[in-house]
This record gives sequence, structure tokens and C-alpha cells, in this order.
Amino acid sequence: MKTYLTHARVVLADAVLEDAAVLIEDGRIRAISPDGASGAQERDLRGHSLLPGMVDLHCDAIEKEVEPRAKVLFPHAFACMNIDRRNAAAGITTPYHALSFAHAEWGVRNNDVASELVRTLKRMQADALVDNRIHIRYEITDETAMPYILALLDEGCVDLLSVMDHTPGQGQFRHLESYVAYVMGNHGSSREAAEKVAEDKIRSRETADARVLAVMERARARGVPTASHDDDDPLRVATMKALGARMSEFPINLETARVAHEQGLATIFGAPNVMRGGSQSGNMRALDAIRAGVADCLCADYAPATMLAAVTLLAERDGLPLHEAVRLVSLNPARAAGLDDRGQIAEGLRADLLAVRQIGPEGATQPVVVSTWLAGREVFAAAYGN
Repeated sequence: MKTYLTHARVVLADAVLEDAAVLIEDGRIRAISPDGASGAQERDLRGHSLLPGMVDLHCDAIEKEVEPRAKVLFPHAFACMNIDRRNAAAGITTPYHALSFAHAEWGVRNNDVASELVRTLKRMQADALVDNRIHIRYEITDETAMPYILALLDEGCVDLLSVMDHTPGQGQFRHLESYVAYVMGNHGSSREAAEKVAEDKIRSRETADARVLAVMERARARGVPTASHDDDDPLRVATMKALGARMSEFPINLETARVAHEQGLATIFGAPNVMRGGSQSGNMRALDAIRAGVADCLCADYAPATMLAAVTLLAERDGLPLHEAVRLVSLNPARAAGLDDRGQIAEGLRADLLAVRQIGPEGATQPVVVSTWLAGREVFAAAYGN
């Protein structure tokens, strides 16, 4: 089947083409701005921008689909279908669902529950709208998670592995009180229970290095790309790179982000950080890293819809060329993850695409996804009034 998308503003990796066309055939991009397309179904995208499908390396929104409130769990199949539709509507054609293995006694971050969710998502991929992938987040102070993660790696269920250290006193939580407040607020814990969690983390950190080495070696053996998380100084960047990490998620400060970028680790920042103008944890602004040229990728973090919104803000509010803003959510993360068949509008690549237009009253318009294509198949369409 051939599809001929015409009269669109086409965003390439290095330029923006006005009033251009893209020909899709057999799930691939066959030509850009051809003179015509015999036998193709034509779709007029006048007034729309055509972007490559977005690649989201880190989003834990699936956890909220499973556990929308503390200690309220929904069936996993229901949650997987819902997050799949949300990503299709957001224009994210390759989402990496970030699932934490953190030894919670109850809820979605319990290792048994998280493992079951990983396997459910993998089973349901055959009926999914987008290319759902699994990002395992290993909390290194969890002494019990290793068997679960190693088993999932051996089963081929893991597409990306990151190692996290949320021990109070460093990284994201530089003060004990900030960690206690986080646990109480996000997990509905009492102060006593939150302080006990913090104490256990500090104790378990003493034996974490051997576990990190083992899980990174197993990931490397299985060909799974790896990432560090919340790097807070150049030494930590160097250590994680030596262990095989290819990405640095949410570096804490500009110096660390610069070192990670210079060392060849793809730096990843949150799109919500761009939208809100700062980090929820009081760490560095993503915009500062982008302006310094040391931000490689944006991820949804916890809100899929922020990816497109952040791209638009960077282009319209902050003056970043549109094609450079789009690369942060498409080509750069695809390359970081080792995906060479997607991430840009180029001949021969998968036809993962999204058509975008501005909707809303004057002065308050918002970018919205009108259509999403996965490998040439339209998996989402919305009809807005003129």
C-alpha cells in the first residue's frame, strides 16, 4: 500500500521543508518531495507539520496506569492498553516504559508486581498501536532485585537498563529530609516508615558495587544498552562509562552534564522540566543544558504529552531551530538506544510519523497530534474542527 502525504511542513533532521510531500510504501519512507505518486492514497496535510515519530527513552507513566493512587492497583492488561493509546495520541511511536525495581513491600514497585507487568506488556505488544519497549530501572540499594532483573534480561524482556542510586545524601536527594518527604508524598508512607526506608538504603549501599557490576555485565552480554541515573559529579560519570553505560539520565548539574556529553554519553533531560521551567527536585534546568549544547535527548519522564509541547516551546519561546528541537525527541534518542531504522524522516527508514497542528483560541493555541503512523500504518487519528 502507498500513502502520499502532501503539502506538509516536513521537519527533517537538518532542515525544514515548506509545502513538501512524503511517500510511504510498505511501511517505509520511499521518497521525500516526489513530483507525484502513482497509485498512492493521497492525504493533504496543508496547515500541518510532519515530524518523525518520537522516541521516549524514559517514562514511568505506566506505573500510574497500574497504580493511580497509593495501594490501588488496576489489572495489568488494562493498564498496558491505556498507556499504549496515550503514547499513540502523544506521537510517541517508540516508548521505553521505565519500571522500577525498588523492593517496595506493596504496589507497582514491588519486584513481583513489576516483573509481572514487564511480561504482560511484552505479551500484549502484538496488539499494540506503538512499539512498546521496556526500560528496567534498578535501584542499587535493593538487595533482592537481582534475580528478577537477571531473569528478565535472560528472557529478552529488557530493552534498556539504568542503574539508580537514591540513597539520601547524594544524587537527587542531597538531604535526608528531602528523601523522607518524597517517600511520604509519593507512596503515602508514614514518616516512621519513610525514615526506615532511608535507613535501609544507607545500609544496603555499602554492598551495592558488586551488584551494579554484575547487572551491567549481564546487560552487556545480552546486548542491552545501559544508562546511569542522576549523575552528580564527573567521577561518577567516568565510573559508569567504564561499566559500559551509554547514556546519562538527568545529570544533576551543568558541569556533570558537560562531562557526560564530552565523554560520549547521551545526556537525557525531562520534557516536563522544559515545560515547567525547572526541575521538580531543585536540580538544574533542562533549558540551561540545551543552551550550553550539552543536552542530547528529552524524555517524557512521567507525562507523555510533554514531549511535543516541549519541542514547540523550545522552538517558539526559546528560539531553538525547529529541526534541532525535534532531534532531541527523535533522532538523538534513537541513536542513543542503537535504533538505526527510525528517528528521522529519511528515505529507506521506517515510516514512523506524526502530523501536528495548532489548536485553540488565539493566544492560547496548543500543538496537538492529529495523526500518528507506525511503520506506515495510521494508528491514531483525531478530527478537530476548522
